[in-house]
Amino acid sequence: MHDTAHEHGRLFFELYWQPEFAVVAELGSYDVNGSLRDHAPRGIRYVGFDMEAGPGVDVVVAPGKPLPLPDGSVDVAVTSSAFEHDIAFWDTFLELIRILRPGGLLYVNAPSNHTVHRYPLDCWRFYPDASQALCEWAARRGIDVTLAESFIGKQGGEGWCDFVAVFRKSAPTPLRRRGRIADHVAAVNILDGSEGAPPRREAERAETDEMLEIAALRAALAERDAALAAGTARLAEQQAENAALTARLTAREQDVAAFTARLAARDGDLAALAARLATLEQALAAREGECAGLAARLAEREGEAAGLRAALAAREETVGRLQAEIAASATALEVAEGHLRNVLGSRSWRITAPLRAVITRMRH
Repeated sequence: MHDTAHEHGRLFFELYWQPEFAVVAELGSYDVNGSLRDHAPRGIRYVGFDMEAGPGVDVVVAPGKPLPLPDGSVDVAVTSSAFEHDIAFWDTFLELIRILRPGGLLYVNAPSNHTVHRYPLDCWRFYPDASQALCEWAARRGIDVTLAESFIGKQGGEGWCDFVAVFRKSAPTPLRRRGRIADHVAAVNILDGSEGAPPRREAERAETDEMLEIAALRAALAERDAALAAGTARLAEQQAENAALTARLTAREQDVAAFTARLAARDGDLAALAARLATLEQALAAREGECAGLAARLAEREGEAAGLRAALAAREETVGRLQAEIAASATALEVAEGHLRNVLGSRSWRITAPLRAVITRMRH
């Protein structure tokens, strides 16, 4: 039994069970992951029917065969997840009504959606008006059955949307209950027949949960498609921008390559200049060495020149003195020559001439 079927069955017993009820018959009572018997009050008589023996099955009944119970012997009949497998569920519906006493209740839960599940067949799904159809079918067969409520439950965690209906075999007393199952769960397409008048429709909805889910998915898909289209457009723009940036990057890379080549050439030039500078520095060092030598030689020459200038000055002084002496000597000579001329011209000089000649020969 799936999750929502178990919960709807619990609510049925909680809201519709009356103190005078004593006998419950369940069709399709084989316990698979839970059973309606789980929610029945303790101490009552509970008879479970199914077509195979197993957990929760008290009596095995072949499909289509009458239930081995007298007319009007049961207070409550329940069936859950069984009608979809019944090839003639409308006849089974009448059989369950047969065993109810007047005022007795029939609870039916059957799927209105979801996957095929064969036990051994899977024949039917139940829409909102199925409850009215069953009441009219019973009326055609001369059986007075009223609808207490029916609805389609919201899809549960296991994916099932339950068709839930509560029928009452006609009786002079009014229906008693502590509320509607539909008021305790998420329900749509509700039919309420508790007032004895034709069932009143509430929460009408044409779409099934799957249709709404599909519509929501389609809307979400449309939004995704629009977002994808916008994203594709943005991607195209981005790709165009990327292409432009790539072109600019390529141009920049070419510029960088050219600049790198120029830089390499400049580096080569700088290396050559550095080599020339090193050569010049070496030549400069040599020249500086030569200049130092020349400076030393110049200092030496300047020393020599100073000495020569001093010697020259001394010589010039000596020359000046000598010139003065020469001038004095010349003056004296002139005086002497004057005296000599005077002497030579004198008579005594002429008289003594032979004597001087003799003296001169004697000296040589």
